Amino acid sequence: QVQLVESGGGLVQAGGSLKLSCAASGVFFSSDNMGWYRQAPGKQRELVASITGAGVTNVADSVKGRFTISRDNAKKLVDLQMASLKPEDTAVYYCNIRRWGRVDYWGQGTLVTVSS
Repeated sequence: QVQLVESGGGLVQAGGSLKLSCAASGVFFSSDNMGWYRQAPGKQRELVASITGAGVTNVADSVKGRFTISRDNAKKLVDLQMASLKPEDTAVYYCNIRRWGRVDYWGQGTLVTVSS
């Protein structure tokens, strides 16, 4: 089992920046895929960005060039640096670990609100 705790959400004006962090505890493998998803009101949860154990990243087109994902295996951390935020980025952001390609673990979520 692994537990995930997100931090760093909040209210920011459009054009601003925020950094989300997710700390994992419990059983953790450096081969775990780590990622960030978000869910806006009335919408389905969507992938924002993910990073493999080897450091290969996958970033959604909607945030490409604005958001950067990184991880620190020794500290069991995955960060999401968000810049040039837009009101449409408003959502609850969830940290995710995907293990063995099929087992998902989720954090409790952190709210990001971008005001226009």
